Amino acid sequence: MATIELTKDNFNETLTENAFVLIDFWASWCGPCKQFAPVFEKASEQHSDLLFAKVDTEDQQELAASFDIQSIPTLMVVRDKTVIYAQPGALPEEALQDLIKQARELDMDEVRKEIEKQQADGTP
Repeated sequence: MATIELTKDNFNETLTENAFVLIDFWASWCGPCKQFAPVFEKASEQHSDLLFAKVDTEDQQELAASFDIQSIPTLMVVRDKTVIYAQPGALPEEALQDLIKQARELDMDEVRKEIEKQQADGTP
């Protein structure tokens, strides 16, 4: 599946309609972003059941700010409208494949329980 461009206009709808989304926050002037782009694209072709999306932080500054994106590229993985991974840095292909595998294996019921527990305890 082709990578889609996320904007503030389609972001919420896209995350609501797709259970598993990988988001690359990037900018055209960013060297590491350019290095990561082909790795991200290749993974999108190998995992056609997942949605791969990109956010141009220059064009979508408000969206990037809402996620407190400080460094690019930043990769975010969202399952069932829950952010399960968000880290800056360009991942090598093997690391990205491993991340996707781990994200697939997560028990989202357990993740939600842990989030509820942390919120109840007042832990961020």
